[in-house]
Amino acid sequence: MMSAIILLHRWLGIAFCLLFAMWFATGIAMHFVPFPSLTEAERFAGLAPVDRPAERITVADAVAASGVADATRVRLIQRSDGPVYVVSGPSRLRAVRASDGQDARVTSSDIARVIAQDHARSRGLDAARTTLLAQADYDQWSVPNGFDRHRPLFRVALADPAGTEVYVSSLTGEIVLDTTRSERGWNLVGSVLHWIYPTVLRSNWALWDRVVWTLSLLALIAAMLGALLGILQIKVRGRRMSSPYRGWHALHHILGLAATVFVLTWIFSGWLSMDHGRLFSRGQLTSAEADAMNAAPDWAAASSLDQQPISSSAREIEWFAFDGNVYRRDRIALDSQALARTEEASDAGQAGFLSAREVRGLTTRLAADYVGPAILASNDDYPARSAIQGAPVYRSRCGELWFDIDGADGNVLQRLDPSRRAYRWVYSALHTLDFPILMARPRLRDALIVGLCALGFAFSMTGVVIGWRRLRLSLTA
Repeated sequence: MMSAIILLHRWLGIAFCLLFAMWFATGIAMHFVPFPSLTEAERFAGLAPVDRPAERITVADAVAASGVADATRVRLIQRSDGPVYVVSGPSRLRAVRASDGQDARVTSSDIARVIAQDHARSRGLDAARTTLLAQADYDQWSVPNGFDRHRPLFRVALADPAGTEVYVSSLTGEIVLDTTRSERGWNLVGSVLHWIYPTVLRSNWALWDRVVWTLSLLALIAAMLGALLGILQIKVRGRRMSSPYRGWHALHHILGLAATVFVLTWIFSGWLSMDHGRLFSRGQLTSAEADAMNAAPDWAAASSLDQQPISSSAREIEWFAFDGNVYRRDRIALDSQALARTEEASDAGQAGFLSAREVRGLTTRLAADYVGPAILASNDDYPARSAIQGAPVYRSRCGELWFDIDGADGNVLQRLDPSRRAYRWVYSALHTLDFPILMARPRLRDALIVGLCALGFAFSMTGVVIGWRRLRLSLTA
């Protein structure tokens, strides 16, 4: 048995030692420079105030013109070529012109470039020399599935000092992603390597999922065998423990023992990052819950909201369905909004956000065993925050099932069943060290992550040296 463990660990180690070293090194880079994204602050800063044209079709007409039969949200935004409605439902997304309901998708590269320029200027970025780089379904930074609704994307370079590039949705004309030269450089040696994220592989999600899950599992097995072997090989003389090895093997043994707990928990939690419902629930609404949450309203009922004036400083107007009623929220600032209700949903208790009573009405439809009132979800071990700073997040507990609902826009931010709550600890906490005590001390958390990953990298490099020597010996024998 010992011979089998040694042999299996040796060759798995040779196969995966470089992968281990890469994961630890790139983990440090990823901690400080995450994968590029367009933050809500950046997106909102790039919006222009919405024009109030004398002729604007109603929201109900916009939904009808879009052809999105299951529409649950409609947004009015200002583009360089005029105001448009963005109509979205669970199945599709479409933009129509606010003036006449005509298709508002972006087909011209010139329009995409002007949209990018206006967005950049609103954010105070230099956009004097914008250049269209490409129109494509995928590139290295737009491979995540969240962009599927917006493909193909126009990629526009601003030629500013930061080397900013922005991506324009061909479906809605919105900016959906931005990257800078620094982000791209650090992520090429960070997340792209860490997640094994080359475009050709990641663009096929199912293939990428199987490949990375399998590699991670084999790496976990190699680490577990190494930990077992390292413990069994400890020699005890009196009150002292020592290694039977010499040279690089002794260093590998000693560093491995020192890093055993971290290496095992980190590799195990890294493997769980690719779980995707295999062992734990995914935190997604069931079909019945989704039907209740995404019930299409009677958009004609929004006529009373259409008659209310739009603030001259509003940068985005959104109509959304919640518990069968239609609401309108006017985004005036990043941390400020006004919420209007139809008469059927009137609730004077909350001027800018949904109330606990309104959230409770939806929760009773989401789950039959709903108990107790909707409470404010404090900053606990399962944090969920609204995109609107200061907006309430309500937690509704339905037996063992929890729903966290955004009081700003009615979205379900989290669905936490016991399996998902367990996953939060065995994946997120173990892999990113986001324990509450460490999140309250960010510098200590940074130091621990860097120190532990550096220890794991040093341990892995001893394996690289040993593996290279063994491989070279085998090839020359």
